[in-house]
Amino acid sequence: MTESLSLPQAQKLVLLSQRLPPSQRRKPACAATLEVIEHLGYVQIDTISVVQRAHHHTLWNRNPRYQPQQLEQLLNEKRVFEYWSHAAAYLPMRDYRYSLPRKQQLLSGQQNHWYQRDERLIALIYERIRAEGPLMAKDFDHHGERSNDWYNKPAKRALEHLFMQGDLMVPKRISFHKVYDLTERVLPSGIDTSVPTAAEHANHLIRRYLEVNGLGLISEICYLLKNVKADVTAMVQQMLEAGELQQVMVAGTPYFALTGALALLSSPLQRSKLKILSPFDNLLIQRKRMQNLFGFDYLIECYVPAHKRQFGYFSLPVLWGGKLVARMDCKVDRKIAVLHIHHLVLEPSLKELDRFTKALSKELLAFMQFNACFRVELHRCSPQTAQTGLAAALKILVNQE
Repeated sequence: MTESLSLPQAQKLVLLSQRLPPSQRRKPACAATLEVIEHLGYVQIDTISVVQRAHHHTLWNRNPRYQPQQLEQLLNEKRVFEYWSHAAAYLPMRDYRYSLPRKQQLLSGQQNHWYQRDERLIALIYERIRAEGPLMAKDFDHHGERSNDWYNKPAKRALEHLFMQGDLMVPKRISFHKVYDLTERVLPSGIDTSVPTAAEHANHLIRRYLEVNGLGLISEICYLLKNVKADVTAMVQQMLEAGELQQVMVAGTPYFALTGALALLSSPLQRSKLKILSPFDNLLIQRKRMQNLFGFDYLIECYVPAHKRQFGYFSLPVLWGGKLVARMDCKVDRKIAVLHIHHLVLEPSLKELDRFTKALSKELLAFMQFNACFRVELHRCSPQTAQTGLAAALKILVNQE
């Protein structure tokens, strides 16, 4: 039987599944962080640091007690590991075996790496790490290489081959640079290293996606994953026939959901809480999905030439009232501990500006603390008519003037 959901119901299901805004957790803070990673399945890593990096930001939005050292602790305890989902990410160690199909495909040539292989250099680098222990890319001699692009260094390319095909792991980073070691020295004892069958892998991808996102399309489940669509499509049909999945119509589009998932709609959504999201948050990473379900047309513009940017270099989507109602281009000036809001853009659908301003001010206090800032400065607001009131309110409510 196919059920139908209104768009507001679908949005609520997605947000509850994503645990946004978060509900109070009674676990110790680090255990709560592990729970977030295990629930989400991955947390994307990104290099941009105009505010706290994306992986820290995503975890903090679901665990307000999160501190970056918790992620380091979980890596040291071998509860999480670094690899690839649709992009570089931290993943729960309990899901390690589901990283093996990709590694096998890369090693066998069924899936191509970004770089050409240099088998001699790969063997030399592997042997040196085996003999000397954990090493960073900078520990290898690049004498005579002309490229200024670190990823075009032959040794760095060889390290990434070994990492992606599973011979090396990254037990930690130092100043955000990877430290590489042999996989057998990093994996915890007793971890399941059996390679899942194609059916097991597809079942895992479907369940993981729908548990975290509430409902989804096959194209969304397979997003940026290679060589899995046929297996996922077949498994979806098998799970439908077994009663493990159900179809859900949303605005004329048939989605899939785990059977019983709609019962989550009876839970309350904390609409009064406002959250400032990372552009790489798990909720937002599929832009077409956000357009279809939330009517939010989002593009991160750090890759867009400056003269073509509409909203700013690094605009952060703002969630409030169960909707994506604004975007805020921010940058932290760490020398003077000021959070600059270069451009705050309100969506036309945003109503109740006074209530929004109070909710934003409250969350900005926490966001400033998370980014080690003591002041916030609003430089521009769109529409301009809202700027005077917002700037004054932020001064009173956030800067305590």
